[in-house]
Amino acid sequence: MGTHFLPSFWDICAESKKISLSQASLLSSPIEYLKGVGPLRADLLKKELEIYTFGDLLQHFPHRHIDKTKLHTISSINPDQDYIHVKGVLQGVEMIGERRAKRMVAQLRDETGQLELAWFQGINWVQKNLVEGQLYLVFGRVSFFNGRAQIVHPEIEPYVAMTQGQKSLLEPVYSSTEKLKARGLNGKQIGKLTQTLFQQISERDLPENLPIALLTNRLSRWEAFRQVHFPTSATLYKKALDRLIFEELFIAQLRIHLIKIQRHKNSKGHLFEKVGDHFNEFYNQYLPFELTGAQKRVFKEIRVDTAKGKQMNRLLQGDVGSGKTMVALLSMLLAADNGFQSCIMAPTEILAQQHYASLSDLLKSMPLEIALLTGSTKVAERRRILKGLADDTIHFVVGTHAIIEEVVQFKNLGLAVIDEQHRFGVAQRAQLWKKAVIPPHVLVMTATPIPRTLAMTAYGDLDYSVMDELPPGRQAIKTVHRYETTRANVMDFVKTEIMKGRQAYYVYPLIEESEKMSYEDLMQGYEQVKSHFPEPKYKISMVHGRQKSVEKQTNMKRFVSGDTQILVGTTVIEVGVNVPNASVMVIESSEKFGLSQLHQLRGRVGRGSEQSYCILLSSVKASREAKERLKIMCSTTDGFVIAEKDLELRGPGDIDGTRQSGALNFKLANIINDRANLELAKEAAASISEKDPTLSLPEHQSTKLFLQTQKNKIGWGKIA
Repeated sequence: MGTHFLPSFWDICAESKKISLSQASLLSSPIEYLKGVGPLRADLLKKELEIYTFGDLLQHFPHRHIDKTKLHTISSINPDQDYIHVKGVLQGVEMIGERRAKRMVAQLRDETGQLELAWFQGINWVQKNLVEGQLYLVFGRVSFFNGRAQIVHPEIEPYVAMTQGQKSLLEPVYSSTEKLKARGLNGKQIGKLTQTLFQQISERDLPENLPIALLTNRLSRWEAFRQVHFPTSATLYKKALDRLIFEELFIAQLRIHLIKIQRHKNSKGHLFEKVGDHFNEFYNQYLPFELTGAQKRVFKEIRVDTAKGKQMNRLLQGDVGSGKTMVALLSMLLAADNGFQSCIMAPTEILAQQHYASLSDLLKSMPLEIALLTGSTKVAERRRILKGLADDTIHFVVGTHAIIEEVVQFKNLGLAVIDEQHRFGVAQRAQLWKKAVIPPHVLVMTATPIPRTLAMTAYGDLDYSVMDELPPGRQAIKTVHRYETTRANVMDFVKTEIMKGRQAYYVYPLIEESEKMSYEDLMQGYEQVKSHFPEPKYKISMVHGRQKSVEKQTNMKRFVSGDTQILVGTTVIEVGVNVPNASVMVIESSEKFGLSQLHQLRGRVGRGSEQSYCILLSSVKASREAKERLKIMCSTTDGFVIAEKDLELRGPGDIDGTRQSGALNFKLANIINDRANLELAKEAAASISEKDPTLSLPEHQSTKLFLQTQKNKIGWGKIA
């Protein structure tokens, strides 16, 4: 089978390589050639901060500026403050504790009182560089320990008074590392190197990259870079920051729009011209429930996509239980009506078996052949499936990674559905493209709702659909937070549910750094559950990562079939267990889970018509941030609200399933705090790309040249 490749977006810019060497060469100069760096420091800058060139140093922005006219007095510090900035004399530097408890403490004293400073790491550097009796500037997050104000790991530097005629009161603070500091490259020294850099470069080295129409009321690119590093006023700093944030977001959005336009223009796809007998028979005779408005809307979007003769590449995001699998089945029936085969690829064998069982049941009265292909499929059955796919006697196949093995060949694959897409790597997903000369339509599904702001940046080159309704008959899950001290009451509640004939989950956290500790916690929890639910009256299954696959599958199946009333496990049950009879989810040490994971786990209950419950057990000593997460979980079951909150609390870099690309590698922009700029950038990029998709108009030449210089710097991957 041939492999289909889309034309590169960069072909748009191929004829635009007339970049002046003077523009490109100076900023691409190796960092060791900058005065004050040299080979040894250059090696450290590369390893520690990924600063390889003059341009990289230019984009190592200060993370804040010190306004030396605004300082707190120590006596004015109160618990409502977050970060503080004080000046004082350092006193009483001493080492306290031993081994792991070892720390260094000191007192900072001004005319109003004293403040404790503490270090748990980098103690050697502190000992060598801090001098008692000297005047220091200190910045950090204030906390209170035994009623006294304290800063742990403060930013600290000798105080230098403002000199006459000094241009800016705003002094940049650059991030550094312990190794760089040991080589004399602390934040202040990096600032001096940046000043040296600005003495060597000029406006010519930072040509404009925004279209002229977008420069109204914005600083030039050169001025923006100068003012972000060394602002002459707070107002100009704000304008410079706004300009560079908009630039980052605009360039990212424009790239997304141009890729999307090229994909729609150039990608060939199978034509699904008609809704035929298979679809109509199922819809009219075997559909088990009325479709929700969201399901109808999404299927219509898929129907329109597949009737264009262009390849569909659609992301379907919907909460747990919103009916994505039914939409996938209707799409597969549409493919069958047009003479094409379909496959569903799931990340785990359990989830694949579950899809196979539910689809087989729904299609049992229809003349369509469906097969299950996983790593544990027997040799004879595997041979039968491979033959059936090759000669088109098998219409649908459900499976795991086994589907993308080279020996699996389809006669006419027209639709590939990928479930829980973030669990597959880009290369794995791309293997499906090789299964046909013309690549199949691709529908990728996720039950992890993606915040709109993240979708606009990380997934903007896809068409995406949102399922925001639950099927009729489902009740909202009641979620409560309880402390470990009330565990006995929680156990009694679970007993009342089991007496009604229901089932329950007990989930324990998986600590990545310590598999042994996780296992010990789980076994201890298992014994605790057994003591409250003694055999033979109660039957309990357990699943965890150390079990062999067969044992894990057996224990899961016992719970699914109702042989056991309680399933104790780690997050291995997060995806792939569908037990409508399970009505209680108890999450132990819930403060150790992220919001997204808590929501996924909660989605294992509430799958039947009965009222379901999620109980979040936590330590009384849970952190303020953890308690905030648990409060959010108790206040809403809306996955999209939770996803937005997760993004706010954790930031985009930590969200599971974030694109494996350069989409979010922003230096300054923050997609949560800079939403207004993101909306403006998206609107401007859409307008320009629609008007001039090849960027050939004179007013877009500067932007086109800039995109060409970025060609080799952006790791931009497509989803499938």
